[in-house]
Amino acid sequence: MNIEKEINEITGFKNLELLATQVVEGFISGLHKSPFHGFSAEFAEHKIYNNGESTKHIDWKLFAKTDKLYTKRYEEETNLRCHLILDNSSSMHYPKLKQFNINNLNKIGFSVLAAAAIMNLLKRQRDAVGMSIYSDVYEFYSNEKGSERHHQMLLGKLNEALRTDRKQVTTKTYTHLHLIAEKLKRRSLVFLFTDMFQSDAEESALFEALQHLKYNKHEVVLFHTYDKETELQFDFSNRPRRFVDVETGDHVDLYADNIKNNYEQAVQDYFDELKVKCGQYRIKYVPVNIQEHFNKILTTYLVERQKFG
Repeated sequence: MNIEKEINEITGFKNLELLATQVVEGFISGLHKSPFHGFSAEFAEHKIYNNGESTKHIDWKLFAKTDKLYTKRYEEETNLRCHLILDNSSSMHYPKLKQFNINNLNKIGFSVLAAAAIMNLLKRQRDAVGMSIYSDVYEFYSNEKGSERHHQMLLGKLNEALRTDRKQVTTKTYTHLHLIAEKLKRRSLVFLFTDMFQSDAEESALFEALQHLKYNKHEVVLFHTYDKETELQFDFSNRPRRFVDVETGDHVDLYADNIKNNYEQAVQDYFDELKVKCGQYRIKYVPVNIQEHFNKILTTYLVERQKFG
């Protein structure tokens, strides 16, 4: 029985921090080929020493290697506050996985690793990061800090989100966004990871909640996560299938080909509508296919960070 239980347990990433570092290092190494050429130096944990500054924090070991003067950057130099919001409802755990690695991700796994990569960049720049995780309840909240202890705690919470076996857990995103907006007292860069599964009636309430964040002068980025192959293109073999709503348990039996065209058009219309509405509310809308690389996420972070001021 113990062996069977162990096999059935959902495991998180074996080393989330290491994976996030690999994602970020690959991204930074490619920056010289992008419009952000030269920006990679800013990801260092040092800044160039300027004449007249105190010599107290000069990194002499780095001077010996480079023959240039750099000073170490410290917590009190934080100039950006970032809050990561993670939707942990049942639909985010699609498709169901028992183990996670960089080449085997569902929506929650992709979002967790993307959030960890953003945290890695924030850590390199000594910026403060906070986090909210919600499902049918407000599971976790932490305000923005920049300490190593805080960083490790958030990584643990992210991995914990993966290990939760979600069965028919719905969420009302707008309820939690209002709560988060009330908690965020200082202007922050806010990243929301969600698959935007909701009813038509809830959509207006969601945008009211997003606007609540905007009223507090936060910059909001919506990462709309989806599995392109099955959720956008409805790529299933044409045999009798039962399609089950992972949040409500409702199901329908059908042949995929019978509804494929109508389904694809309806989903594309929905994506287009989300883009337009986000534009109206001045919210950055970024649809993200979980089968693609993380560069889209990190480039968005880079652009928004440069704009934030």
